[in-house]
Amino acid sequence: MSSGHGTPAADVRRFETCGRAWIGVLRHVWSAGEAGLADRGPTIEGPPLLFEIASLSWEDPILREHGDRSRPAHRAEERSRPGAPPAGPSGGPRPDADQIRWVTDLLRARPWTTSAWISLAVPGEPADGPPVPAALAFRIHGYRLIMTAMLRAQNVHRAYLAYIPLHEVQVGVAERLGLPSGPIRVFVDVPHLRVADADRVATILASQPEPNAA
Repeated sequence: MSSGHGTPAADVRRFETCGRAWIGVLRHVWSAGEAGLADRGPTIEGPPLLFEIASLSWEDPILREHGDRSRPAHRAEERSRPGAPPAGPSGGPRPDADQIRWVTDLLRARPWTTSAWISLAVPGEPADGPPVPAALAFRIHGYRLIMTAMLRAQNVHRAYLAYIPLHEVQVGVAERLGLPSGPIRVFVDVPHLRVADADRVATILASQPEPNAA
């Protein structure tokens, strides 16, 4: 059975909310991960993961209970400072006005296209910098705008801090097209946890019943 995007539906994990997706991703790495090593120390490294989230909000009850709400507030304050550069998901680059205009014009002219991709890769970026999306892909499917974010790696302990800003990019493009936004898809090639965060992650997972996927 196909999902309509060239990927078998069974290969895409689906979550109703951002909080449930976060728990699902944590559990994926926790249950299937192996010992690894990153620039910042030992890790638990999980298999590649593709999933989608239907609804995203900072008011998500799981995020309110277990998330770090000081970080979104701090980032919002930084973005509001005069002269502050636009920061994208996870503090990295975000699509500029020309990229958004190109995607919008392409989808408006060819609503069936699968070519509306934006690269966010920055040549020469530090190898030990925070993981950010390498690319964003936009497609109109079922009269809704679907967006897929592709990340080379992600520390999933605080992964939700990237998902909601990514959704804000999707909503902005959808509004320009006069369409509702559909679910957001995320592909992470190397999802991982720092061993230093293992106790905290174990406490979070113990508080959440299974299953978390829709």
